[in-house]
Amino acid sequence: MPAEPTAPRSDLRAAVRALLADADAFGVLGDGANRRPAADVARASTPARGFGPAPTAPTAPVPPPHAAAAAATPATSPVADPATALAGLACEIDACRRCALGGQRTRSVPGQGSPRAELVFVGEAPGADEDREGLAFVGAAGALLTKMIGAMGLSRDEVFIANVLKCRPPGNREPAPDEVAQCRGYLERQLAAIRPKVICALGAHAARSLLQTEQSVGKLRGRAHPAFGAQVVATYHPAYLLRTPSEKPKAWEDLKLVLKLLGREPPARAPAAAPEPVA
Repeated sequence: MPAEPTAPRSDLRAAVRALLADADAFGVLGDGANRRPAADVARASTPARGFGPAPTAPTAPVPPPHAAAAAATPATSPVADPATALAGLACEIDACRRCALGGQRTRSVPGQGSPRAELVFVGEAPGADEDREGLAFVGAAGALLTKMIGAMGLSRDEVFIANVLKCRPPGNREPAPDEVAQCRGYLERQLAAIRPKVICALGAHAARSLLQTEQSVGKLRGRAHPAFGAQVVATYHPAYLLRTPSEKPKAWEDLKLVLKLLGREPPARAPAAAPEPVA
C-alpha cells in the first residue's frame, strides 16, 4: 500500500496553534480569555454595527439596584401601602423604650382605624382602659368620642384615632415635655402614612403638640390651622366635656367645621317626639 502523503511540519505547527487559539477563546483551557491579545478582546466586546450601543469609556462601578431606587425616591413621596406602614409603626412603638413610660405600661397604644382615613382624631395619652386593651379611646371618654363621631354621620371605622403619647403616664398625669418630644416622631409618621384631609386635635396637649404653640384650645378653636399637609381643628377633649357638659355645643360647632373642611354636611337630626297630651 503506498504511503499517505505527509503534511509539511510547518503546516502542522500552524494547525496546532490555530486549534489551541480556538480552544483558548472559548475557555476550554480554563483562563483562555485572560490570555487573549488585547486587540482580540476589544473586537469581541465591540457590538456589531446596528446591534447595540457604541462602546463607551469605562465608568464607575454601578451601585446595587436597591440603592439606586432609594436615591431616586423623594423623602416626601406618598406611602405606597398605608396599612403596611402603620403596622410597622405599631411594632416599633411596642418595642420602644425611648422614655421611662415604655417600661411602665401594660400595653402600647399606637392607635387604630382606617389607614386611608380623611379624618384623624388625636388625643393626649392613653388612660387606664386604653393601657389595658391597647386601643385608643375605649373608656368613658372613648364612648363620648364614639357618639361625637356618630353625630357627624361617620363611624370609628372610617376615621383614625391616636394619641400624642403611645403609652400611659402613671396615674393619668399630664404628658411631660420630654415624653412628648420622644413620641412626636411616631405621630408624624402615622400622619404621613395616612395623609388625612383634616386632623381634629382633642384637648390642649394634642393641639399644642400638633401646632407647636402654647395657646389654649379656647384661643385655637373656631378656625382651621394648616399643618402636616392637612387642616387642624382644635376642640375640647371628650374627658373635659364629660366634666363640663355646658361646653358640648362649642365642640359640636368645631365638629361642623371639620365636616365643612371635608366637604360634608351635618346629618339631619330626627325631630323630637311630640309630648304626650295631658288628660
